[in-house]
Amino acid sequence: MHAILRLFTLIIAAVYSGVVFAQAAPELPVKSYILMDAASGQTLVGKNADEKLPPASITKLMTAYLVVEALDSGKLTMETPITVSQNAYKQEGSRMFIEVNKQVRVEDLLQGLIVQSGNDAAMALAEYLGGSTEGFTGMMNRKAAELGMKDTHYTNPTGLPDPQHYTTARDIAILSRHIINDHPQYYHYYGQKSYTYNKIKQDNRNRLLWRNASIDGLKTGHTKEAGYCLASSEKRGDIRFIAVVLGADKESDRYDASQALFNYGFAQFEEAVVLQAGQKLATAPVYKGKTNEVNVRPQHEVKLLLPVGERSKAVAALDLQTPLVAPIREGQELGTIRIRIGDKIYATLPAVAAEPVEEAGFFKRMWHSIKLLF
Repeated sequence: MHAILRLFTLIIAAVYSGVVFAQAAPELPVKSYILMDAASGQTLVGKNADEKLPPASITKLMTAYLVVEALDSGKLTMETPITVSQNAYKQEGSRMFIEVNKQVRVEDLLQGLIVQSGNDAAMALAEYLGGSTEGFTGMMNRKAAELGMKDTHYTNPTGLPDPQHYTTARDIAILSRHIINDHPQYYHYYGQKSYTYNKIKQDNRNRLLWRNASIDGLKTGHTKEAGYCLASSEKRGDIRFIAVVLGADKESDRYDASQALFNYGFAQFEEAVVLQAGQKLATAPVYKGKTNEVNVRPQHEVKLLLPVGERSKAVAALDLQTPLVAPIREGQELGTIRIRIGDKIYATLPAVAAEPVEEAGFFKRMWHSIKLLF
């Protein structure tokens, strides 16, 4: 008997003081966009967010992610010298101007990759880590799958056009979130405004770094096929958003659209703790236990970004696996909690036992075994 039984619906806030709905999502001159909460991964608003499109140099976010993973694992250090191949040297498009057969430190290449968007830097790092372009793109695609980037396929580490090289605004936001959260000690490079290598100073192409001090990353991209693209992040107080815009016709549109998304998000959403980690949600019956019931709580605190004024409309519905039979461990998963406003589900998490329930003696277990037959 493992049917799912809905035991109750918990109203998180019973008093509602005035209805305030989030305004309609902004109309933006781009093919695709998404606004995501960096902490939770919650999507706040999007348009064509799952459409497969060429990402241009935003590709280098994955190249950089694999480099910093190698740094964290010890496979690389910032001082590791990498010899520049003829293939890396002759890369077209944006470059940091490394010289063939010269050795360049990883730290220089990393800044050339992120700040200067150097295709030559991307290729030098890729060849070193992957053994070849093909080897590295295999690493890129495996990592994309691991991170849950379901609609992404890479054919090179630079983002130069290829029909089989594509991603989505959602997948770029997922990757950006991992860059911010998984390796925070390297994130400052994405907000670095300029870098000088070989006496050549180049500014970061992300002009939002100059417009708004709260914006501190991540990466631009542009080709004829991709249009003007941007993945960026802004933090105000304790809240950080990630915005991705793809396929703008004009360079200024990618900046204006990204800022419009941030302004929309910070104006229209507010952070709310809707469930506490130790909050008792229900008392559920238990068979074959020394006690006949167990308290149920959420596995962890639930903090969400909700439309301004709508927190009190959020409800948590609890589904428990039944029957519950002792022994039960403290923290054992007993079911699922879904938090929603209307038809929209904002979060799903496990419901767990708030305390252990030990197994009863022989006669009580036998009696409950009989009861469970009917």
